[in-house]
Amino acid sequence: MSDTSDTKLDDFGKLVLRCLVGALLLVHGVVKIERGIEWMRGPLTAFHLPFFVAYGVYVGEVLAPVFLILGYLTRPAAFVVMMDLVMAIVLVAHKKMSIVTQGGAYGLEAELFFLFGGLVILLLGPGRYGLTRSRRDGHV
Repeated sequence: MSDTSDTKLDDFGKLVLRCLVGALLLVHGVVKIERGIEWMRGPLTAFHLPFFVAYGVYVGEVLAPVFLILGYLTRPAAFVVMMDLVMAIVLVAHKKMSIVTQGGAYGLEAELFFLFGGLVILLLGPGRYGLTRSRRDGHV
């Protein structure tokens, strides 16, 4: 393959990754819009955090995923996704840390997928296919 073909494939791979992480995480955000976030009061109280912190989940699981899908402010959006998942693991999911299901699924596998998916997107940048492009990629 030529360098141009490799670059196009790299950019397409970045698009696929952004859309996959964004779309799958957006489902979590939509459910929280539909069902509310009142259930988060208990975990936040246990860590002596005020309830208004729970509204950050809408930024981390609705706004940031939409930005990832669109390729808009991709790196900041990826960072927000990572922080959302750190909070999710610390506040709620840490209880699943030692769980491995009979089928071999790790208890934190979804949370770690989103956390490290966000990290990879942060490191790689948006690529060519998005509303904003990385200056480092030379596509601006």
